[in-house]
Amino acid sequence: MQRSHAKGVAAAAAILMVLFGMSGSSWARTVRTRVHAGLHSSMRTSSRTKTHPVAITGEEVVPGVMPDELSSGITSGELPDDGKPYQLRMTNLHTGESLDVVYRIGDTYVPDALEKLDYFLRDHYTQDVVHYEPKEFDVLHAMMSRLGRVNGIIQVVCGYRTPETNEALRHASVKTGVAEHSQHMEGHAIDLRVPGVSTVQVRNTALSLRAGGVGYYPVSQFVHVDVGPVREWAFGITPRKPVRRIHGAHSGTVSGE
Repeated sequence: MQRSHAKGVAAAAAILMVLFGMSGSSWARTVRTRVHAGLHSSMRTSSRTKTHPVAITGEEVVPGVMPDELSSGITSGELPDDGKPYQLRMTNLHTGESLDVVYRIGDTYVPDALEKLDYFLRDHYTQDVVHYEPKEFDVLHAMMSRLGRVNGIIQVVCGYRTPETNEALRHASVKTGVAEHSQHMEGHAIDLRVPGVSTVQVRNTALSLRAGGVGYYPVSQFVHVDVGPVREWAFGITPRKPVRRIHGAHSGTVSGE
């Protein structure tokens, strides 16, 4: 039986020699060489097509202070004469209103401008107004700066929501992605778009600031930006991802937006 096996191997080798015009060992070396070459070629292709996210740097989020919180020689309520102007240009997609305002000069917030922003971002269903956390505006300003659109327009999809509005929207459809304990109810969040900039780029830029929560809504084409705990999530084509906290975030349970 062993002799039969040996004869079979010899016959197979002879066939290889006839078919390929080379010895069995040469044929094996050729196959190995071609396989290795294919692997190297595949590796080169993979290395060429692999993309690496570009680090986004630029303006950081450094909150300012209200005039009456200043400890310098400036009189309480008085604004500085000079300093970097922090400007925001926005349109509200629900009310049709536009706002172009300098809300901060240097390190000092401008109270009248903050009031205008609060009203501009009111719940358009009930007309209720809430006092927004000014840091939210610093996040938007830094985001626009990093996008290279410091004078660009922010389209507001959603600003403040009363608890009643939030609850109604939650139950209107499971596809809304409205969270039960939404940061919108605290005056800590804005859903937005930036004309001429992809939703992905807006999301990535907001994430680079590490200043709060960032939600990505690819179907509705907007990005949620808040000043709550640092976290991120997506809601849209694929099932909603669990909220992912980034190290250094505050403790406590926060659901989505």
